[in-house]
Amino acid sequence: MITVPLYRAAHGRTGDKGDRSNISIIAWRPEFWDVLVEQVTETAVAELFAYRSPTRVQRYLLPQLQAMNLVLDGVLDGGVNSSLNLDTHGKSLSYLLLDLPIHIPDELAAMLIGENDTD
Repeated sequence: MITVPLYRAAHGRTGDKGDRSNISIIAWRPEFWDVLVEQVTETAVAELFAYRSPTRVQRYLLPQLQAMNLVLDGVLDGGVNSSLNLDTHGKSLSYLLLDLPIHIPDELAAMLIGENDTD
């Protein structure tokens, strides 16, 4: 196993509505799907975003697309119209999630996107 940031196995998009952020994670390759399902869990995401005090984290799997949607409630300081936060839309939240360390089996390492060296 090697440890790499999530962005080496997946990419993401972020959306928002009120005080709710939606972060989609999409595997770069189908071979990474099982690893993402196992490691990018509601618990792991809630722990990563604990500093924003989410009231709930829900994960919706889209296996035919090798994608998942993570819905984080209560993380946008009340939303666009209520927040003094610089990123009231939460557009940058996907970048934080894409930095989550994940463990990749050695046999999948050659398929990773990005850097040639691993941790």
